[in-house]
Amino acid sequence: MYTLKNLPRAVALSAFAFSTLSSADICSTVQTETNAVQEPLSIAYESELQDYWSEACSALRPTCIVFPTSAEEVSEIIATLQGTDDLFQIKSGGHMPNNGFSSIQGGLLIATKNLNNGVAYDAETQTAKIGPGLTWSETQDGLAGTGRTVVGGRLGGVGVGGYILGCGLSFLSSQYGWAANNVVDFEVVLANGTITHANNSTNTDLFAALKGGGNNFGIVTQYTLQTHPISDQVWGGVLTFSYDKSSQLLQAIRDFTEYYPDDKAAIIPTCEHTALFTEWFVFVFYDGPTPPDGIFNNFTDIGADLNTAQTWDSYYDLLQDNDNYDLHGQRYAIATETTPLPNATVGVEVMTALFETFYNTTSEVLLDTGVIGTIAFQPMPRTITSKAIALGGDLLSFPDTNDYIIMELDISHSLASDDDTTEAAIQQLYTALDNHIQNFIAEGVLPDVYRPLFMNDAHGTQDYWGRISTADEARTVREKYDPELFWQKRTSGGFRLG
Repeated sequence: MYTLKNLPRAVALSAFAFSTLSSADICSTVQTETNAVQEPLSIAYESELQDYWSEACSALRPTCIVFPTSAEEVSEIIATLQGTDDLFQIKSGGHMPNNGFSSIQGGLLIATKNLNNGVAYDAETQTAKIGPGLTWSETQDGLAGTGRTVVGGRLGGVGVGGYILGCGLSFLSSQYGWAANNVVDFEVVLANGTITHANNSTNTDLFAALKGGGNNFGIVTQYTLQTHPISDQVWGGVLTFSYDKSSQLLQAIRDFTEYYPDDKAAIIPTCEHTALFTEWFVFVFYDGPTPPDGIFNNFTDIGADLNTAQTWDSYYDLLQDNDNYDLHGQRYAIATETTPLPNATVGVEVMTALFETFYNTTSEVLLDTGVIGTIAFQPMPRTITSKAIALGGDLLSFPDTNDYIIMELDISHSLASDDDTTEAAIQQLYTALDNHIQNFIAEGVLPDVYRPLFMNDAHGTQDYWGRISTADEARTVREKYDPELFWQKRTSGGFRLG
């Protein structure tokens, strides 16, 4: 149950005692309650602000940062916040670049870094308990020697918390679905401060809503994840191609998605466009020491300029290496769009139109300092969506009757003075791509199917809830667990359920 009667007496008293707190008192009050507050210029405060992917998020300065170490401390903090008007935000790994989504100017930042407690693997149930403050490299390292892994990030430095709540796409998704489909239990602090659990037998409606629901329902303080066997060695790396191979690569991406050759295989085909060069980086992965012959021939037959694919001694080592391609020190704007996979007859036409829209839009801002435009064509074949459905589904609710491609769009730059230009460009880009797709649908070139947006890659102005079919069900859950709209009104950002 989630009612106030379950709230620890001390927490309830705290909420009452601080019911008249002013905004200026919040940091000192939380310090009294938790002794885990860091203020500006402290080493922990400044270090935490540097631990964002986007420099624009690092530039936002909360009044203070609190580092809770337990669900009980999170409960105390939420009870205290209930007595104020202060805005706050929650930060896990800090990889989401939308300003205010895991960052905040003024107010209180709740950093989950110390909610880690390592990785607790249970050999009997083959599950692992992990905290939201871990990264996926740390999680995988914590499973070393077990012969098991979890469905997690493709870059080791990405944080656990926001990734799972946005569903989470993985190299292992063709075998096991989204990361969220592999959650066995959420330990979560609700808006009234109650610590509860959501799983297949308790708070089942909340359990469903947390899989793609973002920060609309509570603060998850621990995830229990189903683990899966992983080879002692895995294979992967990056194939690099020049811009003149674009047409061949777009055809290869389309064909790989439709004729998905092996559930243990995965790719992230990515193109970077700058003022000096345009180049493709195709991340390849195979869950095993070496892939069977022919699995990646669509790409290797094109002829890579550089091929770093190799056998790695562990999955952890591969994730760590992938981090080398994740550029830090830039200011990022991110967005996404979803397209049904075009058939073989029109595949090159559609894929080229989408790619050229990216290329032309980003070309308009390349003269700004340090601009890099990036597009990733992420396969979403039926092998993934069918696994997701079989494992109980999620809020994205992709059908298993169509193949898709989820596009991740990034524009990064160096100077704060160019923020507005980049923001305008990314919004122009995702709007143009959506218009292209809708026109192709109207012309009968693409099928008229459901096209949800992927939260983990979405821009803050995109209508995430307007594009998914389960929004009404999520609102019903929100009304039950947060009738006063605490999370919506008091957090500094996020995909508001409305």
